[in-house]
Amino acid sequence: MKYLKIILLPFSWLYGGIMNLRNFLYDKGLLESQGFNLPVIVVGNLTVGGTGKTPHVEYLLRLFNVYKSIATLSRGYKRNTRGFVLADVSATAATIGDEPFQYYQDHPNVHVAVCEDRVKGIEQLQHLFPELNLVILDDAMQHRPVQPSFNILITDYNRLFYKDYVMPAGLLREPRKGANRADAVVVSKCPPNMDKGEMQRIKDNICKYTKPDTPVFFSCFRYGLPVAVGAKAMLKKKAILVTGIANPAPLKSYLNVNGYTIFEQLSFSDHHQYTLQNIIKLQELLKNDKYKDAVILTTSKDAVKLTGPDLVESISRLPVFYVPIEVQFLQNAEAFDRLVLQHIQSFLKY
Repeated sequence: MKYLKIILLPFSWLYGGIMNLRNFLYDKGLLESQGFNLPVIVVGNLTVGGTGKTPHVEYLLRLFNVYKSIATLSRGYKRNTRGFVLADVSATAATIGDEPFQYYQDHPNVHVAVCEDRVKGIEQLQHLFPELNLVILDDAMQHRPVQPSFNILITDYNRLFYKDYVMPAGLLREPRKGANRADAVVVSKCPPNMDKGEMQRIKDNICKYTKPDTPVFFSCFRYGLPVAVGAKAMLKKKAILVTGIANPAPLKSYLNVNGYTIFEQLSFSDHHQYTLQNIIKLQELLKNDKYKDAVILTTSKDAVKLTGPDLVESISRLPVFYVPIEVQFLQNAEAFDRLVLQHIQSFLKY
């Protein structure tokens, strides 16, 4: 693996150089980047794959529920539609993407939209909702045509950006110095018992790439009691774990620590679109005497797809539960909340 990385490094240098040139052109105004007259908060990362953006977006949506009109805008990865789509009662994970549909289900008072062109998406939201107070852009750190008012960079504790390399030798979408566009950095998926010395070491390394005085926060995941989405069944601590996320290891670790026995784990790629064949596979596993009394555990992101129109009837006959997840800051949660709320208030007139 080490030798393969060495072989790929020249390609990483080439790709990194292209991204540096692109960022330079945007920074100097030679490529157009549009700002807006309302707060536009980006939650993004420098890394390919999951860093925990979705739970942090949901954290912000709960924090911002004091405002009467807020919206989220995403690309809508792997949806079967194109252009601007505003979520409504006909929306599914297939039409707007799994994460936006999760926002729509969990936050009924939020305007949830998807659009590949985020500039047009924000303009359309402002046209539809003239009273709009703010927009949260999900996964738009590299979408430079939009000039955000506030950038939140998420970096995974298990895959810190300053230890990684640009693709294809590593998993960075752009060179590390892209972190200098961040107004705040959150290290996600941290151990709950992380000591202050380790926090300081990580912060020191991150601050080599950010603007001076950029705050660095540390968060972990807090899992809730599993919620039934399938057949009525008693929750057992014997389970088949089904995931279509970038990194299911933290969830599996949590379940193991909390006394669950994972008989089998079906791990699909991030944003996996479930099919009837996947459900048949689960049905066959549950018929096996080895898995007697087992339940099926999954994530909330997967649950919105497993309960889609094409699969809901089959799922309703299986003991399926999803494990809720929330972000919890290890320290300085009040400082993070105050930082983003003050930013929004600087735009709004009361």
